[in-house]
Amino acid sequence: MDSAFLITTFVTLLVIIDPFGLTPMFVALTQGMSPAQRRAIALRACLTGTGVLMVFAAFGESVLGFVGISMHAFRIAGGILLFLTALDMLFERRSKRRAHRNEEEEHPDPSVFPLAIPLIAGPGAIASVILLTGQQPGWAGWAWVVAVLMAVILLVFLMFLTASLFERALGKTGINVITRLLGMLLAALAVQFVLDGLRGFGLAG
Repeated sequence: MDSAFLITTFVTLLVIIDPFGLTPMFVALTQGMSPAQRRAIALRACLTGTGVLMVFAAFGESVLGFVGISMHAFRIAGGILLFLTALDMLFERRSKRRAHRNEEEEHPDPSVFPLAIPLIAGPGAIASVILLTGQQPGWAGWAWVVAVLMAVILLVFLMFLTASLFERALGKTGINVITRLLGMLLAALAVQFVLDGLRGFGLAG
C-alpha cells in the first residue's frame, strides 16, 4: 500500500472527524455525568460511529441510493438535526427537560445522536470514506482505510476520556459559557451542512 495514500487518509479523516474539536462538545453534552457514564457513552459513540463509517466505506453511496437518498439530501437532513441540538445547547432545553424527569432518567444519552451521528459519522466523514475507498478499489483498500479510520476513532475515544479533566478545569460557569459558544458554532456548522446540500442541488451559490 502506498504510504502517501495512508498519510492522506489519516490527515483527511483527522481533519474531518476532528477529535480535538469534538472533545469540548462531548464535555457539554455529558455535563454533570459520572466518569463511568462518560466512558460508556464515549465507547458507544465511537463504536457506533465506526460501524456506520465502515458500512459506507464498504458499500458507498449505494447504501443511500438503495433507499433513494442522495448525499446532498443526507447533508441537509443532518444539518437540520444538528441545528435542533444546537438550539437545545443555546437555550438549556436539555436542563429544563431534566427537571421534569426522575433521577434515573436525569441525563439523556447522546452517544448515538448527536455524538456518533452526525458529529463523528457526519456527511463529511461519510463522503470522505466513500472517496478514499474509491481511490483504492477492492477489499484491501477498504481494509487500509478502515484501519486508519479506527486509529482516528481511537484518538477520539482517548480525547473523550479527558472530559472530566476539562470539566474540573473550566468549572460550572466555564462549562455553561463553553456550552453556549459551542451551541453557536454547532448551529453554524448545521447551516453549513444545509447550504452544502442545497448547493449540490444547485439551489445555493
